[in-house]
Amino acid sequence: MSDTSTAAELCDLYVDNVPVSGASITVFRNPGTQSTICTSNEIAAQLDELQFDLGEGPRWEAARSGRPTGSDDVSSETHPDWPVFGRAAAELGVGALFSFPIRIGTVLLGVADLYRLTPGALDDAATSRALSISHRVAVPAAETARRSADSPLSEEGRTAPALRREVHQATGMILVQLDVDADVAFGLLKAHAFAQSRSVEDVSHDVVARRIDFRELTREP
Repeated sequence: MSDTSTAAELCDLYVDNVPVSGASITVFRNPGTQSTICTSNEIAAQLDELQFDLGEGPRWEAARSGRPTGSDDVSSETHPDWPVFGRAAAELGVGALFSFPIRIGTVLLGVADLYRLTPGALDDAATSRALSISHRVAVPAAETARRSADSPLSEEGRTAPALRREVHQATGMILVQLDVDADVAFGLLKAHAFAQSRSVEDVSHDVVARRIDFRELTREP
């Protein structure tokens, strides 16, 4: 495994070596900023987008705790830390979810999100392989994120999302419009997207295109 591995190859490592149906890898570039460098299929892409839009899910639990987390039976278990995402994942036909932190040394780099269509825990051997792969992909994942950030021609597409530059740009515009910090600006962006039943990326596009101005949205009638 080299740092020139393609993004798709990094996700394929999990799918080819762990009994799961799909995978995605997210890299955290700095607080409040994430980059999805690969998703292996449509469902993996939808799960990735849901966690991004909702700000909840096993990805965030794994990022906070630094430990693998997930659900062995999505439709039957309760998910107090991510109730909305849990219901949405079950509606997609997902049986089980597994999130593994990706580290370089003691630094949390990102999270690998794995799913399968049938319920059931990963056995010890599969868990060990997933942990090993998470160690192996850390450096090439970081390099992939760096190359994508540096290139204006980053790969687009539903199954390999580019860095969400427009979301970050929209967050910055809201920050200036309302004179709030980045966390508050991003929270307002997510809240508006959720209230309108739209994705954060769609709303961000409108903010950047100046079709939405949060000064107008928050102005008293």
